[in-house]
Amino acid sequence: MNTDKTRSTVANDAIAGSELKSGIPTDVPPIDASEGDQSEVDETEAAELEDAEPANIEDAVAEPDVPFDKLIHKSRRLSDERVRGILESLLFASDKPLSANDVHSCTGLDRPRIQAAMEVLAGVHREGVHGTVLYEVDGGWQLRTDPANAEYVRRLLKVKPQRLTRAAVETLAIIAYRQPVTRPEVEDIRGVDSGAVVKALLDRKLIRILGRKEEVGRPILYGTTREFLEFFALKDLASLPTLREFQELSQEHREMVEEEPPVPPPPLTALDAPARAAVEALGTDSDAALVELEQAIASADERSKAAAGILDSAQPSPEEPESPPSPR
Repeated sequence: MNTDKTRSTVANDAIAGSELKSGIPTDVPPIDASEGDQSEVDETEAAELEDAEPANIEDAVAEPDVPFDKLIHKSRRLSDERVRGILESLLFASDKPLSANDVHSCTGLDRPRIQAAMEVLAGVHREGVHGTVLYEVDGGWQLRTDPANAEYVRRLLKVKPQRLTRAAVETLAIIAYRQPVTRPEVEDIRGVDSGAVVKALLDRKLIRILGRKEEVGRPILYGTTREFLEFFALKDLASLPTLREFQELSQEHREMVEEEPPVPPPPLTALDAPARAAVEALGTDSDAALVELEQAIASADERSKAAAGILDSAQPSPEEPESPPSPR
């Protein structure tokens, strides 16, 4: 009992000592702000933040650019694997095709080395093998998603596929192969008015105005744009398929169709009892209808013959010509 009292006394003294040192009594509960006071504090803080000027949180000290001559010297010591890695990063970060000059200005690499590295990357990033495909577009290179994965990319980006109508494709093909060409020349080939289609292609930046033709009326000349090459993943206009290639492609398709084995007919399955009864009833009805048709045709023939006989009997026979009198 004495021991318990001693322990209690020591605990009480310790608590009292802590109260004296801190100046805050321990038996006083913490002060809770009411909801009204808290809302006033929030409004005051929001007003202060709205009036305050935002501070500059970016470091103003920029890293100095390496002189271009040193960049060239540094690029010569890079391994081929390192060069391909740098080019992949540049292609991934760029939103437009990169030419050899663009890459040279960023890396200091020699243009033949850039070309060789791009060809190696094109062998790696190709359709059906890699998720991204390296295309040579508009005189440069550009990484694009594999067309086989287009469905999933569209669902991620929530965009619709860009497709052109047949009229737009016809008009665009004429302009691409005949440029510079005027609108009357396009309409003469198509045989229909193409004003609305030409305007839509201008809005899509697939064609552009090249100037005016030196003839009566000075009609506007149209041609394709860089966006046209990017849209169809073409290196340049020389990459457009020729008429001979179209004919060879058509011949190849015909040969493929001829070589394909004929599709076997689907296997015959036995009919159940209700289906067999329906088929037999249909056959019986068809036979009865055929008999009725034959009877109707025979009756019509008989009536036609009877009518023809009546008309023949009612028509007078032609009179024989009188013979001249015999001389006496």
